[in-house]
Amino acid sequence: MSADQKVQSETDLRVKLDINNVFAEMIGQKHGLQRKELFDFKDEAVKAHQNILAAAEAGEMGFMELPHNQQEIVAELKQTAEELKDKFDNFVVLGIGGSALGNIAVQTAINDPYYNLFAEARDGYPRLFVSDNVDPEGVKALLAKLDPKKTLFNVISKSGSTAETMSQFLLARKFIAEAVGEDRVGEHFIATTSKDSGYLIEIAEREGMKKFFIPDNVGGRFSVLTPVGLLSAAMTGVDIEQLLAGAAYMDKICRENDFWQNPALVNALIQYLAYKKGKVMSVMMPYSDRLSDLADWYRQLWAESLGKEVDRQGNKVNLGPTPIKALGATDQHSQAQLYMEGPFDKIITFLEVENFAEELEIPKAYADLDGLGYLGDHNFAELINTEKWATELALNKRQRMNQTVKVPKVNEFTLGQLFYFFEFQTAVAGELFNINAFNQPGVELGKNYTYGIFGRSGYQAKKDEFENSAQKNEDLIL
Repeated sequence: MSADQKVQSETDLRVKLDINNVFAEMIGQKHGLQRKELFDFKDEAVKAHQNILAAAEAGEMGFMELPHNQQEIVAELKQTAEELKDKFDNFVVLGIGGSALGNIAVQTAINDPYYNLFAEARDGYPRLFVSDNVDPEGVKALLAKLDPKKTLFNVISKSGSTAETMSQFLLARKFIAEAVGEDRVGEHFIATTSKDSGYLIEIAEREGMKKFFIPDNVGGRFSVLTPVGLLSAAMTGVDIEQLLAGAAYMDKICRENDFWQNPALVNALIQYLAYKKGKVMSVMMPYSDRLSDLADWYRQLWAESLGKEVDRQGNKVNLGPTPIKALGATDQHSQAQLYMEGPFDKIITFLEVENFAEELEIPKAYADLDGLGYLGDHNFAELINTEKWATELALNKRQRMNQTVKVPKVNEFTLGQLFYFFEFQTAVAGELFNINAFNQPGVELGKNYTYGIFGRSGYQAKKDEFENSAQKNEDLIL
């Protein structure tokens, strides 16, 4: 492919942002933004952008490096997948939060919706299971369905002390050891962890496990384009080079200094101004089953990054927009009533697929029935996007702020763009809100209480807090 052809191909597949419906001329003066507001705050957004780029230069924005510095890792991941895919029927990810949601989003977006059910859908690759909770019924049910001799586990934990993941690992290790013997346990596990510290790297070396590493400067919710997400993608036949190529293309766009040429920068400011205007709920509503789990991934990214008690100066601010997942057209019949007529506290981001991979006609029948016959000679892609356009117009009529991310088609290249777009937008939003978008002290507090209650060494104070906390009133348990 020539350079001109490549540029044309990238341009054809560029993800775009339509922000018409956030402005007053579309939804009215009371709830819409004025363009002047964006101009007035543009310098703040540009400064936030400069801060992000400076932090990247200093090596503090690890997610921005990922599209460019993983050639050797990608080659190793692909080789590993090629060597192992015929040896195992099942590939099981043990991870939680950022170690699971991205994996699921990639699988749902790229592979056949019934990938696990039919061998022809897998084309020689193993089934994928992501075990991301410690509900005993779910964990036991999964292991009961698997042949241990034909199952490969990927344990993902940067620290190797994540209680949920490591408890599952201990059970999975027993499951494998009883089937193949202690000396062969390592053949059935791959560890994805920190290179230089933590318990999991020590375990992996003891057991002789294959290892992949999470960069120290990449947090869990930003890790989908590291081996955290790329290994399971490669093990299910996803083109991980195209995922990273899409992210690299969006990185180039996000580095653009011209405010109006940088959609992630513009959208970070829109989300910030919407929040200031009382739109404290951020709804993501894909009109595509393939992008449904991307909205789950976004929920963690947005909530954990921006929900903070204190700002960078230590002032108590208790801020953060609440992310909500919806699915079009499904949730037109469940959530849309609230969005249309409830509080004016939401900004809705639609994901619209312009070209679906499949064409499916609606058969023509019952022409004499006015309420049914009109559907014939149309197709399902027309229907789902018409449903989106109709919902968009209805929201406009009710003065509800909404915008659309347009996806030319769902493939690895556009999915890589989407991951990077929302990650960069989140980083800029953190700057605008004047908070640290890359820590999660609230999550850590809950973890520490769990460690204490379970008796982990060094957490006795947390156990004491739990045991001395206020007792519940039995009269209030109804």
